[in-house]
Amino acid sequence: MKHYEVEILDAKTKDKLCFLDKVEPNATIGEIKSMFHKSHPQWYPTRQSIRLDAKGKSLKDEDVLQHLPVGTTATFYFRDLGAQISWVTVFLTEYTGPLVLYLMFYFRVPFIYASKYDFSTSKHWVVHLACMCHSFHFLKRNLETLFVHRFSHGTMPLRNIFKNCTYYWGFAAWMAYYINHPLYTPPIYGEQQIRLALILFLFCQIGNFSIHIALRNLRPPGSKTRKIPYPTKNPFTWIFVLVSCPNYTYELGSWLGFTLMTQCLPVAFFTLVGFIQMTVWAKGKHRSYLKEFRDYPPLRSPILPFIL
Repeated sequence: MKHYEVEILDAKTKDKLCFLDKVEPNATIGEIKSMFHKSHPQWYPTRQSIRLDAKGKSLKDEDVLQHLPVGTTATFYFRDLGAQISWVTVFLTEYTGPLVLYLMFYFRVPFIYASKYDFSTSKHWVVHLACMCHSFHFLKRNLETLFVHRFSHGTMPLRNIFKNCTYYWGFAAWMAYYINHPLYTPPIYGEQQIRLALILFLFCQIGNFSIHIALRNLRPPGSKTRKIPYPTKNPFTWIFVLVSCPNYTYELGSWLGFTLMTQCLPVAFFTLVGFIQMTVWAKGKHRSYLKEFRDYPPLRSPILPFIL
């Protein structure tokens, strides 16, 4: 059996960082990263980007050496991805923050509003309902992070936690300040508007959870296999007939419901910004599906049926 010689160069300077002798032909990129880590302990495997070209795309950990377009002396390029942190840690941090911050405004802890309102309670029942809905949403996200989601990548750059927390924590505080303000006024159409908004919110929360379960069941534990998601027996998943990323569709619906329920401008702005970001993600996933699967259902749109 022939063995490979592997040299790893710095993608920026082209300096040789490592030379590996007698590498098995069936070695994976993940195994090569582990070998590289032994000679450079500061660059643990999840921090490494190994590529065939200095400016090319990162190779997947499961790529096998002998199946790559290289000779018996293989040259790879290394780029440092920076300090990494697990997706679970990031998600739990960015979702727990809004949960705690919102409750601080809801209970009107000191130094937020005038001192005479400290630990007072709103007279409007919609304020209490909004708190329950907001808390439910982020508690659900935390539980899904722990027990439902299966991540194809274990880590992300550490800097992302600061960006993500600024977004979620900042908007949560902004929304909570106005919804729980002593001078807050309920929606203009009263109970009818609030009840309609609650139905929309709960319907979309159930739908979002149903999609997450369906996506989880597509991927066996420890696997990175990608499959086309299809509707299941659960009626909330039937939207897969028309949409590639219905989890985002339902997420948008939930926040539209919360906007309608609170009739609060910061909530509407958060919903708009979230919709723009989710549209970017949905379009990216939709393109990936079309590129990877030739038999991908042609009727599907990224996030909104027949529109977007």
